[in-house]
Amino acid sequence: MNDEQLEKLSESVEHAEQREEQQTDEQSLSVEQGGWFPYPPSRPARLIPPIALAYIGDAVYEVAVRQYLLSKANMRPNHLHRSATGLVSAKAQSRILTGIEAELTEEERDIVRQGRNAKSGSIPKNADVLEYRHATALECLIGYLYSSGRHDRMIELIRRGIEHAEQHSQSPTK
Repeated sequence: MNDEQLEKLSESVEHAEQREEQQTDEQSLSVEQGGWFPYPPSRPARLIPPIALAYIGDAVYEVAVRQYLLSKANMRPNHLHRSATGLVSAKAQSRILTGIEAELTEEERDIVRQGRNAKSGSIPKNADVLEYRHATALECLIGYLYSSGRHDRMIELIRRGIEHAEQHSQSPTK
Protein backbone atom coordinates (compact mmCIF):
# COMPACT_ATOMS: atom_id res chain seq x y z
CA MET A 1 0.00 0.00 0.00
CA ASN A 2 1.35 3.41 -0.88
CA ASP A 3 1.24 6.50 1.35
CA GLU A 4 -1.81 7.96 -0.39
CA GLN A 5 -3.82 4.78 0.11
CA LEU A 6 -2.76 4.58 3.76
CA GLU A 7 -3.84 8.17 4.30
CA LYS A 8 -7.27 7.52 2.73
CA LEU A 9 -7.73 4.39 4.84
CA SER A 10 -6.76 6.30 7.97
CA GLU A 11 -9.27 9.09 7.14
CA SER A 12 -11.99 6.52 6.49
CA VAL A 13 -11.39 4.83 9.85
CA GLU A 14 -11.35 8.23 11.58
CA HIS A 15 -14.70 9.20 10.01
CA ALA A 16 -16.23 5.88 11.02
CA GLU A 17 -15.07 6.39 14.62
CA GLN A 18 -16.52 9.92 14.65
CA ARG A 19 -19.89 8.68 13.34
CA GLU A 20 -19.96 5.93 15.97
CA GLU A 21 -19.11 8.43 18.71
CA GLN A 22 -21.83 10.80 17.49
CA GLN A 23 -24.43 7.99 17.50
CA THR A 24 -23.41 7.03 21.04
CA ASP A 25 -23.72 10.67 22.15
CA GLU A 26 -27.18 10.92 20.54
CA GLN A 27 -28.32 7.72 22.27
CA SER A 28 -26.99 8.96 25.62
CA LEU A 29 -28.80 12.24 25.16
CA SER A 30 -32.10 10.52 24.33
CA VAL A 31 -31.71 8.25 27.36
CA GLU A 32 -31.07 11.27 29.58
CA GLN A 33 -34.15 12.97 28.15
CA GLY A 34 -36.66 10.39 29.21
CA GLY A 35 -35.82 6.73 29.50
CA TRP A 36 -33.41 3.88 29.84
CA PHE A 37 -33.45 3.19 26.13
CA PRO A 38 -32.76 5.38 23.08
CA TYR A 39 -36.46 5.96 22.35
CA PRO A 40 -37.43 9.29 23.87
CA PRO A 41 -41.13 10.06 24.36
CA SER A 42 -42.84 11.68 21.38
CA ARG A 43 -43.72 14.69 23.52
CA PRO A 44 -42.86 16.18 26.92
CA ALA A 45 -44.02 14.03 29.85
CA ARG A 46 -46.48 16.72 30.96
CA LEU A 47 -48.33 16.31 27.64
CA ILE A 48 -48.55 12.50 27.71
CA PRO A 49 -52.02 11.26 28.71
CA PRO A 50 -52.19 9.88 32.28
CA ILE A 51 -53.19 6.39 31.09
CA ALA A 52 -50.13 6.29 28.80
CA LEU A 53 -47.93 7.38 31.71
CA ALA A 54 -49.50 4.63 33.84
CA TYR A 55 -48.78 2.15 31.03
CA ILE A 56 -45.02 2.81 31.12
CA GLY A 57 -45.06 3.35 34.89
CA ASP A 58 -46.54 -0.12 35.42
CA ALA A 59 -43.69 -1.69 33.47
CA VAL A 60 -40.97 0.36 35.18
CA TYR A 61 -42.42 -0.41 38.62
CA GLU A 62 -42.58 -4.12 37.76
CA VAL A 63 -38.87 -4.09 36.81
CA ALA A 64 -38.02 -2.23 40.03
CA VAL A 65 -39.88 -4.78 42.15
CA ARG A 66 -38.25 -7.70 40.35
CA GLN A 67 -34.80 -6.20 40.79
CA TYR A 68 -35.56 -5.58 44.47
CA LEU A 69 -36.61 -9.21 44.91
CA LEU A 70 -33.46 -10.44 43.21
CA SER A 71 -31.46 -8.51 45.80
CA LYS A 72 -32.96 -10.77 48.49
CA ALA A 73 -31.59 -14.16 49.46
CA ASN A 74 -34.57 -16.37 48.55
CA MET A 75 -34.76 -16.64 44.76
CA ARG A 76 -37.04 -19.63 44.29
CA PRO A 77 -39.45 -18.86 41.42
CA ASN A 78 -42.58 -19.51 43.48
CA HIS A 79 -41.36 -17.26 46.29
CA LEU A 80 -40.36 -14.54 43.82
CA HIS A 81 -43.80 -14.64 42.21
CA ARG A 82 -45.69 -14.46 45.52
CA SER A 83 -43.45 -11.66 46.78
CA ALA A 84 -43.85 -9.71 43.55
CA THR A 85 -47.63 -10.06 43.68
CA GLY A 86 -47.54 -8.66 47.21
CA LEU A 87 -45.89 -5.50 45.88
CA VAL A 88 -47.49 -5.02 42.45
CA SER A 89 -51.14 -5.77 43.18
CA ALA A 90 -53.57 -2.87 43.06
CA LYS A 91 -54.10 -3.21 46.82
CA ALA A 92 -50.34 -3.04 47.50
CA GLN A 93 -49.83 -0.11 45.12
CA SER A 94 -52.71 1.75 46.73
CA ARG A 95 -51.10 1.28 50.17
CA ILE A 96 -47.73 2.36 48.78
CA LEU A 97 -49.20 5.55 47.37
CA THR A 98 -50.79 6.30 50.74
CA GLY A 99 -47.42 5.68 52.41
CA ILE A 100 -45.47 8.11 50.21
CA GLU A 101 -48.13 10.76 49.57
CA ALA A 102 -46.84 13.08 52.30
CA GLU A 103 -43.43 13.20 50.56
CA LEU A 104 -44.75 14.27 47.16
CA THR A 105 -44.21 17.71 45.71
CA GLU A 106 -47.16 19.77 44.52
CA GLU A 107 -46.36 18.85 40.91
CA GLU A 108 -46.25 15.14 41.80
CA ARG A 109 -49.56 15.40 43.66
CA ASP A 110 -51.08 16.95 40.54
CA ILE A 111 -49.84 14.01 38.44
CA VAL A 112 -51.25 11.57 41.02
CA ARG A 113 -54.61 13.35 40.90
CA GLN A 114 -54.67 13.14 37.11
CA GLY A 115 -53.78 9.44 37.22
CA ARG A 116 -56.42 8.72 39.86
CA ASN A 117 -59.11 10.48 37.80
CA ALA A 118 -58.11 8.94 34.46
CA LYS A 119 -60.61 6.60 32.86
CA SER A 120 -58.83 3.38 32.00
CA GLY A 121 -61.68 1.74 30.12
CA SER A 122 -61.35 -1.51 32.05
CA ILE A 123 -62.89 -2.84 35.24
CA PRO A 124 -60.57 -4.22 37.92
CA LYS A 125 -60.84 -7.96 38.51
CA ASN A 126 -59.08 -8.43 41.84
CA ALA A 127 -59.40 -5.02 43.47
CA ASP A 128 -62.06 -2.53 44.33
CA VAL A 129 -62.39 0.54 42.15
CA LEU A 130 -60.77 2.92 44.65
CA GLU A 131 -57.68 0.71 45.06
CA TYR A 132 -57.47 0.35 41.29
CA ARG A 133 -57.58 4.12 40.79
CA HIS A 134 -54.89 4.67 43.43
CA ALA A 135 -52.71 2.00 41.81
CA THR A 136 -53.16 3.72 38.45
CA ALA A 137 -52.22 7.02 40.09
CA LEU A 138 -48.97 5.52 41.45
CA GLU A 139 -48.14 4.03 38.04
CA CYS A 140 -48.90 7.39 36.41
CA LEU A 141 -46.49 9.13 38.79
CA ILE A 142 -43.76 6.59 38.12
CA GLY A 143 -44.37 6.89 34.37
CA TYR A 144 -44.21 10.67 34.58
CA LEU A 145 -40.91 10.68 36.51
CA TYR A 146 -39.47 8.05 34.18
CA SER A 147 -40.56 9.85 31.01
CA SER A 148 -39.35 13.22 32.22
CA GLY A 149 -35.90 11.79 32.99
CA ARG A 150 -36.20 12.28 36.76
CA HIS A 151 -34.93 8.81 37.51
CA ASP A 152 -33.30 9.61 40.85
CA ARG A 153 -36.60 10.91 42.23
CA MET A 154 -38.48 7.96 40.76
CA ILE A 155 -36.06 5.47 42.31
CA GLU A 156 -36.26 7.23 45.68
CA LEU A 157 -40.07 7.11 45.74
CA ILE A 158 -40.13 3.47 44.63
CA ARG A 159 -37.58 2.62 47.34
CA ARG A 160 -39.62 4.37 50.02
CA GLY A 161 -42.80 2.74 48.72
CA ILE A 162 -41.30 -0.74 48.85
CA GLU A 163 -39.99 -0.08 52.36
CA HIS A 164 -43.46 1.06 53.41
CA ALA A 165 -45.05 -2.04 51.88
CA GLU A 166 -42.52 -4.36 53.50
CA GLN A 167 -43.05 -2.77 56.92
CA HIS A 168 -46.80 -3.01 56.48
CA SER A 169 -46.63 -6.70 55.50
CA GLN A 170 -44.45 -7.51 58.54
CA SER A 171 -46.67 -5.75 61.07
CA PRO A 172 -48.98 -8.01 63.13
CA THR A 173 -52.11 -6.14 62.01
CA LYS A 174 -52.55 -6.46 58.27
